[in-house]
Amino acid sequence: MTVPPRLAPYFEPGSTTQELAGLFRDAGYLSYMVGGSVRDAFLDRPLVDIDITTDARPDTVEAIVGPWADALWLQGKRFGTIGCLKNGDRFEITTFRADVYRPESRKPEVEYADDIETDLSRRDFTVNAMALALHEPELVDPFGGMADLAAHRLRTPMSPDVSFEDDPLRMLRAARFHATLGLEPVPEVVDAIGRMRERLEIVSAERIRDELSKLLLADDPSAGLWLIARTRLSDEFLPELSEMQLEQDPIHRHKDVLAHTIAVVAKTSPRLVLRLAALLHDVGKPKTRGFGPAGVTFHHHEVVGARMARERLVALRYPNDVVEAVTALVALHLRFHTYRMGWTDSAVRRYVRDAGPLLDDLNELTRCDCTTRNAKKAAALARRMDELEARIAQLEQEEELQKIKPPLDGKQIMDFLGIEPGPLVGEARDYLLELRLDQGPMTEEEGYARLAEWAKEKGLR
Repeated sequence: MTVPPRLAPYFEPGSTTQELAGLFRDAGYLSYMVGGSVRDAFLDRPLVDIDITTDARPDTVEAIVGPWADALWLQGKRFGTIGCLKNGDRFEITTFRADVYRPESRKPEVEYADDIETDLSRRDFTVNAMALALHEPELVDPFGGMADLAAHRLRTPMSPDVSFEDDPLRMLRAARFHATLGLEPVPEVVDAIGRMRERLEIVSAERIRDELSKLLLADDPSAGLWLIARTRLSDEFLPELSEMQLEQDPIHRHKDVLAHTIAVVAKTSPRLVLRLAALLHDVGKPKTRGFGPAGVTFHHHEVVGARMARERLVALRYPNDVVEAVTALVALHLRFHTYRMGWTDSAVRRYVRDAGPLLDDLNELTRCDCTTRNAKKAAALARRMDELEARIAQLEQEEELQKIKPPLDGKQIMDFLGIEPGPLVGEARDYLLELRLDQGPMTEEEGYARLAEWAKEKGLR
């Protein structure tokens, strides 16, 4: 067969991959390139790591590649996978296998197989159940993966029930492939996700987190997010998603909160913190929805939403820095709208100070949060945002906004007031910082004068 252009270097005589194939052949074992690397090659997508499968058992694989490789990874050996690096090429080598989860276990029970067809039958989807023999470019495609790629179709090699029973995370992976590869899940797959979604409870939070992150980093995650919402799969790890399926304004039929949320996610740049913030920015609306003379309201939904976002991200085991950043963006995402009458220099300084290193993400989230079809309204918001960013740039040039601090440090405050370290020092520093934010740059002399006034009011002098 004709090798896809992206795979041609791997089949050239003398290539690292052919060296590896020769090692297995000389030892009497088969070796195949398999899975995502084969799929991506036929889609002409960049290849990252090369996945190899073989009939050699893990101990044998280690013995074959250990002396040859520049580096060896054995963390996955108990699951049949050994990683290695040679000449800058990274390989993951897995023994033919059939992974079966115990009904109540988060750890797969690994059973090895002796033939490539059995191995491929236990893979997640047909487009990943193709293999290329390494000793010669012969395609092994017993389940029609190539036809499914051409038809933009997402099927499982065996029945969806068997595939999702083997590894329930595949249901979430289906959403990722739907979004990233444009593959449409067949009805049987969609139906099985809806029926079997509770099986996801045996999958660790870390694995769910990683798969969700990959979905969110798609160029446009919309299709995948709608799939997990429509099947209620998200109820198992992000129940807030389904709860957002309520109309923002039942009278005027504005798009519901979930539709708005997914639209915002799709508009933002594919950075994890920003995409998570977009996904969760309105998560507090269902709990704060009220009705009044002016229609529906969501008072303080950003405060409630920030707390909910933190709890959900912690439950999904996101790193602390991600949790803190996303929580801050959710809490701040309405700040821009509180200054409808114009921005004072003091307001701009506080906005920049509170956003800190998240300023660019906050500005982008604010822009993307406008999903109205009213062109006049959208243009007005964009114009106000342009004005704010111009004001920030001007003040940044004049005052170095990112380095705003009080005119006096803690030691200067203690020396001037004759006090020891304690809460009073922090109170004085906060007072001076507020003055700095309100009035702009201050000299040390001005700082001492204002500190003296404050101390007098406090009865300290």
